[in-house]
Amino acid sequence: MDLVTPTPPPNHRIESTRRLDALSREEIRELLQLSNLRSAWSIALNWAIVATAMAMVAVWPNPLTIIAALLVIGARQLGFAVLMHEASHRTMFTNHKVNDTVVNWLCAYPVWADLRPYRGYHLQHHTKNWTEEDPDLSLATPFPITRASMKRKIWRDLSGQTGWKRAKATLARDLGSSRGKVQRLDFIGGRNLVGVTLSNLALLGVLTAVGHPLLYLLWVGAWFTTYSFVMRLRSIAEHAMAPDPGDPLKNSRTTLASWWERLLLAPNCVNYHLEHHLLMTVPHYNLRRMHTMLKERGVLADAWIQDGYTDVLRLAAAKPG
Repeated sequence: MDLVTPTPPPNHRIESTRRLDALSREEIRELLQLSNLRSAWSIALNWAIVATAMAMVAVWPNPLTIIAALLVIGARQLGFAVLMHEASHRTMFTNHKVNDTVVNWLCAYPVWADLRPYRGYHLQHHTKNWTEEDPDLSLATPFPITRASMKRKIWRDLSGQTGWKRAKATLARDLGSSRGKVQRLDFIGGRNLVGVTLSNLALLGVLTAVGHPLLYLLWVGAWFTTYSFVMRLRSIAEHAMAPDPGDPLKNSRTTLASWWERLLLAPNCVNYHLEHHLLMTVPHYNLRRMHTMLKERGVLADAWIQDGYTDVLRLAAAKPG
């Protein structure tokens, strides 16, 4: 597949609205309905999975359980980033202050992210998708690449090199010296590190209280390794190799995920990205239902839908060389 050169697409809001004509106003209203309980459950479930992975290592400490825990925890760290993404659209909790505060402290800060600088950056991606002003464009345009190049990227992710690079960039962001895409414009200095510091100290404190402080190394290790890999896979799956950057059904990809892919690669319905772009204020727990409704009514007949993440990686590494 040839590299796609982005060109300004037509008005996405108008085109996306036309795609939703198959849904009634009442159906759209139901899809947009927020549930504070379901959002709280999503946060609790993600932490429960992390706790289970750590408990597995505590009970059966060996290389296999450690590797398994790193895979699971890295995916859940992506899960927390996905819930932060949800909060950027204010689709987690009905009260906006609760939405921002709870998600920042329980999801964003623990993985060294912050909803405040992320929201403006991400909403620009939605309004400028596949234009030169899209801040995520560089994540999609390099693909496809050769298999050798993909192996090098995955090795950098799993060996911690990507995580170390991200750590330096994030520190620069929080100290106000970043010139990157997610700059801190609210305030600068050490105060920006309060959230990540206190939330991680809290996690360490809980693990110390239950007698296993060394389990915290799994959290740090996953952040530097497996989290980097699943974040890369997510960015590739969402927009890389778009068949038609100007078509809302072909510039964002939905990847149909199996149960193990949902556990290890695609937490919190992040794989329904096409549906998210069609109507970005649908909460994550309603995206699967939206997908089913649109599919049954023929809207997705020619849409960009991939069957599994293995195929996504295969296509992303399909460049000869």
